[in-house]
Amino acid sequence: MELQGSSAIVTGGGSGLGEATAGALAGRGVSVTVVDLNEEGGKRVAGELGGRFVKADVADPAAVIEAVEASTAAAPLRAVVNCAGIPSLSRTIGRDGAYESAHDLDAFRKVVEVNLIGSFNVVRLAATAMSTNEPDANGSRGAILNTTSVAAFEGQVGQVAYSASKGGIVGVTLPLARDLAVVGVRVNTIAPGLIETPIYGSGPEAEEFKANLAKDVVFPRRLGLPDEFASMALELLTNDYVNGEVVRVDAGVRLPPK
Repeated sequence: MELQGSSAIVTGGGSGLGEATAGALAGRGVSVTVVDLNEEGGKRVAGELGGRFVKADVADPAAVIEAVEASTAAAPLRAVVNCAGIPSLSRTIGRDGAYESAHDLDAFRKVVEVNLIGSFNVVRLAATAMSTNEPDANGSRGAILNTTSVAAFEGQVGQVAYSASKGGIVGVTLPLARDLAVVGVRVNTIAPGLIETPIYGSGPEAEEFKANLAKDVVFPRRLGLPDEFASMALELLTNDYVNGEVVRVDAGVRLPPK
């Protein structure tokens, strides 16, 4: 599918994986709408790319519709990349045997709401707009890419909420592809491994922490780069014969229990 001259939405586009992907899309001649709750980062990236920024909670239908309409006003919406998400770290039970020490249920709901429900909210609304596009010679009207995590398959201690949300994204990939085939919209998912993003911080302690993480990576034995994620994102968006797939970008890492 040809991307030049179209528009794209990148959620979580104000930093990390989303920022790198937004830049890669802009490099292909795409008009990018950056969606993020981080106003400072989102505006910066959108300004650098000559795109637009929409502050939005991905689980908020009205906010996502605003982003979709801003994108379609610029050019036909043919690409969506969901990178927005939040981390979570909490064990299922506490050490004191008290019910109050068990995993907070609202915290569990929040992670699922943002990571899974938010991603689906963006997909359902963006795909609706894509369905009105003129199809290309192959019948394609658009492509959607979601982001899961290797934690969907090898969730570590304390990642029960995060792994549930990311496992849900894996689970909806094929059904979404089947649902949207009728309008010529493909759906794929990337499962990134340990990627170098601002989440790890900076300074000597952060570097030591990242070096320790890299010990479990097969090859190359380092953290991945956001640009390596973005490269795969472009391939999955443009390759018409990849659909309903979950692709690991992880240098062979398999997460240990903790």
